[in-house]
Amino acid sequence: MKAVFIPYNQAYKERLIEILDKMSIRGFTLWEQVQGRGSDQGEPHYGSHAWPTMNSAILTVIPDEKVEELLRKLREIDALTEKQGLHAFVWNVENAV
Repeated sequence: MKAVFIPYNQAYKERLIEILDKMSIRGFTLWEQVQGRGSDQGEPHYGSHAWPTMNSAILTVIPDEKVEELLRKLREIDALTEKQGLHAFVWNVENAV
């Protein structure tokens, strides 16, 4: 099992949930109003007057065999609108309840 953490511009929410649904990835946790900025060229998302946009984030735990397909679909979305902000980070899940 892998944990996939996906911080993203809030504009992507519906598309990301649609991808999870189509891949039969049912379980996830979603955080709204997440602040941050990209590590390379991303603009800050602080919800402030100067930087009004905000991020959200999804965490899902999925079988290893679904990771590459999910990452491929996320890369496709990101390539269309790179400045919006979309990332994904994958960790091993050692144990779960």
